[in-house]
Amino acid sequence: LSIGKIKSSSLCSISPVASSSMLPLIRERGRMAGGSERKTILVGLVLALVLGVAVYLRLWTIDYTLSSDDTERLRRQFDLANREAMDESAEWRRMFDKEAEKASKCNTELALIKDGNGNTFTFNQKLESLHKENAALLTQIETLKQELEASRFKCRSSRGSPLD
Repeated sequence: LSIGKIKSSSLCSISPVASSSMLPLIRERGRMAGGSERKTILVGLVLALVLGVAVYLRLWTIDYTLSSDDTERLRRQFDLANREAMDESAEWRRMFDKEAEKASKCNTELALIKDGNGNTFTFNQKLESLHKENAALLTQIETLKQELEASRFKCRSSRGSPLD
């Protein structure tokens, strides 16, 4: 059998010679059949690269220099913002210090109470003195209210009410 006879005789039988005869369908002139797709992709990439370089050069040629007035204005704005931030930081620090002082005061009072082992006698004395102080303040409020009413009555009677 010769190779020429196998090519022309039967395509149904697959043999090493027949598969080599199908190679021209896959290869054309030393290039793969998908070579034209690769060329278009390569051309697209080169075109994108050229456009990217053009945009970069255009952006590079733009002059971004600032005038001296602009730099001075920016410096003033930065200084103002910096001062405001420092003031706010100081305010937060003051508030934190106040709260820390309150917390330490509460902790010392709690430690004193714990050291007293819950001595109810001292607590009862403190509570009793607070009740007495509260009662004294309530009586003072009542006397001040009565004095206020008396002075209001005196003012009304001295002016002479137009309704009388």
